[in-house]
Amino acid sequence: MHEISVAEARARLAAAPETVLLDVREDHEWQAGHAVQALHLGKGILERDLEKLYPDVTTEIIMYCGGGFRSALTCDAARRMGYKNVYSLIGGYKGMTAAGWPTTS
Repeated sequence: MHEISVAEARARLAAAPETVLLDVREDHEWQAGHAVQALHLGKGILERDLEKLYPDVTTEIIMYCGGGFRSALTCDAARRMGYKNVYSLIGGYKGMTAAGWPTTS
């Protein structure tokens, strides 16, 4: 499993706008607030829907949850599904908001 810092995630998203920022938290967490450019695919349905949404296993995906644990699990699941460029955001949404990442609700 590969982890990425908030600063590294910002740099990757700026350099490669096609990189997917994926919020893997529960629906109610997403609705309470999320990163502006994030897409949502909850941990509970990730394995069912990831291939439908991103059929290219080379797609770069940065996953985040509330604090970093669930995104580590979802990254592991994605890697087992064959995805090559998946990263777990260290500190998750809490780390993003602490770093001033633009969010919305």
